[in-house]
Amino acid sequence: MKIYTRHGDTGKTRVLGSGRRYKDNVRVQAYGTVDEAGALLGVAMSMLGGIDGDIREILDDVQQLLWDIGADLARVDNPKYPYRTPEDAASHLEPVIDRLQNELPVISKFIIRGGTPAGALLHLSCTVVRRAERDVVRLQQFETIHPPILVYLNRLSDLLFVLARTVNHRAGVIEMDYEHSAHVFR
Repeated sequence: MKIYTRHGDTGKTRVLGSGRRYKDNVRVQAYGTVDEAGALLGVAMSMLGGIDGDIREILDDVQQLLWDIGADLARVDNPKYPYRTPEDAASHLEPVIDRLQNELPVISKFIIRGGTPAGALLHLSCTVVRRAERDVVRLQQFETIHPPILVYLNRLSDLLFVLARTVNHRAGVIEMDYEHSAHVFR
């Protein structure tokens, strides 16, 4: 396989079932941001220590599903191409979030993002997933999307926030409250 095709040299890329679109098209932007989130998770995973094997397994699963989501976003709604993202994808994240939160100290205010390199990268991944979610919301205003994608991205940002906190907590990093935060978590 040649890695370069020259098909994108004019600023367009192929969208399955819809011909070619400009690379700044809202659909291309959405799946591009999902791709960015997956790559960033790979960097975060490279920073994980030995005590975080369970987190590595969680992120492996997330990266696999992000590829499916990217594929689903890279095509227009067409019964010829079934969606890869399961209807219940987000529901699989909720017990993981609940389990990890039981490990963590309770917070009542917003916290400053940071901590260990892996924790900081997971916080950053959370914000990139939130951007992907905004991109998908923008896309759905113009074209049909597979609804479980949006639900999954919303829940994934919650998971990544909790994972960042978990990695930092396991490393003994004390979280810093945002000093102007009201009590927002109960």
